[in-house]
Amino acid sequence: MMNITFRFAQQANARRCLLANIRLLLLGAIFCSSYAGAQPEVSNPTSPPARTAESLIDEMEALYQGQSSRAEIRMEVVTPQYQRAMTLVSLSQARVNTLIRILTPKKERGISTLKLDQEMWNYFPKINKVIKIPPSMMMGSWMGSDFTNDDLVKQTTLTEEYFLELEETAGQYRIILKPRAQTVTVWGQIDYVIDREHLVPVSQTFYDDRGVAVRKLTFSDLTDFDGRLLPARLEMIPLNKSGHKTVVVYESLSFNPPEITDDVFSLRNLKSRF
Repeated sequence: MMNITFRFAQQANARRCLLANIRLLLLGAIFCSSYAGAQPEVSNPTSPPARTAESLIDEMEALYQGQSSRAEIRMEVVTPQYQRAMTLVSLSQARVNTLIRILTPKKERGISTLKLDQEMWNYFPKINKVIKIPPSMMMGSWMGSDFTNDDLVKQTTLTEEYFLELEETAGQYRIILKPRAQTVTVWGQIDYVIDREHLVPVSQTFYDDRGVAVRKLTFSDLTDFDGRLLPARLEMIPLNKSGHKTVVVYESLSFNPPEITDDVFSLRNLKSRF
C-alpha cells in the first residue's frame, strides 16, 4: 500500500510540474478534477497527463494576462456604413484589475476603462466624468465595437459560471459551455475550440437560448510575445449582423513590467492625463 501511495504522489507531482511549465497567460488556476461523464484513463508514464475542461478554459482565459501585463492594441470596427480604428493601451494585474486607455484617434484620446475586481468604470475626459458600469451593462457593447464590456475585462469566470463538457480530436479540444442556473448571461451555449499542439484558442462560438449561433470569435497569427506564443489577431463577427466585425491586433505585449503596481489601478489614475 505504501508503494502505491508513493507512485501516485510522484505522478501527481509530475502533472503539476508539467502544467506549470506550459501555462501561458489568459487563464487562471489549474486543477485536476475530471468533467462529468469522463472515463478513467490507464496510466502511461510516457504520455502527457489528461487535460480537463476546467484547466483548459482557465488557461485560455488567462493567456494574455499573467501576473501583470502591458499590451498595445489596434482595434478596427467595420460596418456596412463606416470603418473606424483606434489604438489602445491595456494594463492588467492577474485576473483582478484592468486599465484600458484609448490613445488614438485624437477625439477619443483619454477615454478609459477601469476594472477593480468585480466593479467597472468608464472615464470620459471631454466632460471630465467617471461613470460606473452596473452589472446589467456588462454584456453591452464597448465603444461601439462587437466586443462587450465583459469581453474586455473578463469579469465572468467561465469555469464558475458554466457547466463544461470536453470533446477531443487529433488536433483540437472542443469544450461546450452551458450556463448554470444562477448565471446571468445572454448566452445559451459557448463552443470553445483549442489547438492541442500549441494550447492556444482557435475560436469561440456564442449561441442564444434557442441554440442559434449569434457571434463567433476567431484567433490567428501566432506570434512570439515576450517568449510566449500567442494569437496576435482576434476577429469578432456578429453572425446576425451582415457586414459587421471587429478586429483586434496585438502590436506588442509584455509580461510583468516593473511599472505596473497597485497604484496604477485606481479611480484617481483613471482620470490622470498621459
